[in-house]
Amino acid sequence: MTSSDPAAAAAWKLVLASASPRRREILANAGFRFVVRPAEVDEAPRGVEDPLEHVKRLAIEKAEAVALGAGEVVLAADTIVAVEGEILGKPSGTTEARKMLEKLSGRWHEVLTGVCLRHPGGRIVDAERTRVLFLPLAAQEIDDYIASGEPMDKAGAYGIQGLASKFVRRIEGCYFNVVGLPVALVYRHLRSLGSPRAEPGVP
Repeated sequence: MTSSDPAAAAAWKLVLASASPRRREILANAGFRFVVRPAEVDEAPRGVEDPLEHVKRLAIEKAEAVALGAGEVVLAADTIVAVEGEILGKPSGTTEARKMLEKLSGRWHEVLTGVCLRHPGGRIVDAERTRVLFLPLAAQEIDDYIASGEPMDKAGAYGIQGLASKFVRRIEGCYFNVVGLPVALVYRHLRSLGSPRAEPGVP
């Protein structure tokens, strides 16, 4: 959904509503200047929730949870892994991480990221979907990966940009979506809002 308010298509300042170091790195590497205002929301699914609607809802809630100043655009996102409609968020501990990795072993899964851009004229909501195929994983490989600590703060219990890169046999779609932010999708929508203000920020 996109606002038609002409006032939205002006100079703006980007606010990232996330404490994720991966999202910060993606934006910084792409040349965006921004400030960070992390949003705190309950990320648990509401009953039997469709994965795509789940990530869109959370992106909206995160964007609404952050203060919006004059001339600012708040960027919020939520990423999950889904296997046959089952949502895999961040594991609560090593037992859940092991179960998630066992489900991903040797099969395709989807990574979905919901994105919300909230601005003075309204908001833009969209989502990206990427398919990922894992190699079959032995129990020892899963145990060793969990022992590294890398899975514990990541949707689906793995990070494609880290040690788990060796598990990924094939990917169909946006790589950066799997890392945590579909930057091309974000950029396309930001262009529709006008030009960023030349102000200090990250990087």
